[in-house]
Amino acid sequence: MKRGGGLYKGLPPYMAVTKEEEEECSVSLRQLMVNEGLIPSPEDDKKRRIIIHKLQKIVVRWVKTVAWKRRLPQHHITSTNATLIPYGSYGLGVHGSDSDIDALCIGPFFATISEDFFIDLRDLLKSRAEVSEVHCVKDAKVPLIRFKFDGILIDLPYAQLRVLSIPNNVDVLNPFFLRDIDETSWRSLSGVRANQCILQIVPSVELFQSLLRCVKLWAKRRGVYGNLNGFLGGVHMAILAAFVCGYEPNATLSSLVASFFNTFAYWQWPTPVVLLRDAYAAAGSPPGLMPIQLPCGGRQYCNSNVTRSTFYKIMSEFLRGHHLMKDYLKPSFNWKSLFEPYPYATTYAWFVKIHLSASNQEDLSDWIEEVFGLCDPNPTEHVEICEKQPNIVYYWGLHLININVSDIESVETDFLKNVNSGSFKGLVGGIQLSVVQASQLPKDVECDRSNTSKKGTRTCWRVREDKQCNNTPVYSRHLPGYVVGFEKMKNNRDAESTDVK
Repeated sequence: MKRGGGLYKGLPPYMAVTKEEEEECSVSLRQLMVNEGLIPSPEDDKKRRIIIHKLQKIVVRWVKTVAWKRRLPQHHITSTNATLIPYGSYGLGVHGSDSDIDALCIGPFFATISEDFFIDLRDLLKSRAEVSEVHCVKDAKVPLIRFKFDGILIDLPYAQLRVLSIPNNVDVLNPFFLRDIDETSWRSLSGVRANQCILQIVPSVELFQSLLRCVKLWAKRRGVYGNLNGFLGGVHMAILAAFVCGYEPNATLSSLVASFFNTFAYWQWPTPVVLLRDAYAAAGSPPGLMPIQLPCGGRQYCNSNVTRSTFYKIMSEFLRGHHLMKDYLKPSFNWKSLFEPYPYATTYAWFVKIHLSASNQEDLSDWIEEVFGLCDPNPTEHVEICEKQPNIVYYWGLHLININVSDIESVETDFLKNVNSGSFKGLVGGIQLSVVQASQLPKDVECDRSNTSKKGTRTCWRVREDKQCNNTPVYSRHLPGYVVGFEKMKNNRDAESTDVK
């Protein structure tokens, strides 16, 4: 298979250096990766392997029970099988110690998603002592069961193939297994298929993994990571990293990072990024502002929520990275400058304060996902506040000089009308919009620069901990890593709430 593209021309002449200089620079970058906690411990890897092994046993037991319920012949019950295939960051080998696990459950023709997967398998999972917080996400583009297994968050979508038994080593790129499958199964398979194609394409899996870890850290720190928020998601970053690796088969890690920014700082969007040239059909216009094609054929593109505002933000960060990487071989260069968190507090003069609330944590997590799905997500920052009702506050920076407060009130009214007349099936939570100046931000709110090691890879806002705000954070089921509120401690009934007026 031929690699696609044709626009990339490699490193510019000023970056021509010796191999020894490159290796020395790469060593310092790898040390930074270790210091930032990007490499999971052997104990953590072992725990995840055990979880996958246990889940594999659970889905096999489940599918044989379904076969018995369907009154299949005994020899069919004996021979049938279901399997799990990890994908996403864990499947690519770039997960961190705080990462969730994406694992696709693949079942045979008689095991349906509506009844057998979302009811029987869910109930089986709930009966396990290791499993907690089981939640079915049925209305997503890729429906899934979300739960925690031994404390690790699991996203478990389902694909149904038209065969009696699924081999444990099933080849999801083989057309034999893909014939006559439904649209939901096809979408569920796309992540696994993309992962396997990428790992087959890149010249060095180890270098690709290291590059992807670095650029994901950069995107999170600079506030341009998250497909749900209109930025680059995990699969987008993986394809961009694989594209660069394809043109630098003998590169070092440091030169790959430089090539990454040199390539995409000047990419002529909306020219699509294509890993495989024979998978691209020139007819028709590619979708979106930043089209990135999935590498598994069929002329499919990554789902993208990039808007004009987020596009310009992404491109400005690509250019910033490219500018910094011009000096990466100088003795004075420090890799930390590339991963410096975005300075929201000094960039924006005005902020929209978005206060979301609901009666309980589950309704709040659904409500947060709905809000993110219906609005144009400018760069987001999080504030954690102590309040009796589960809630979360976001401050979104505005590139505006004159603000009309009545305009934001009408936005709130129109937004709720759209929610009430739409397809949202959950309980509509509370939403309050207001405009504040940077000088009006709460005094106990700070840009989270101190928490940038290990788990703190996302640029966010937080409230400094004190004796009046000593509650337990509750994380969203729909937005892993996002705090959706705080659970009141029994001995903290008199704690005062903090808010912005």
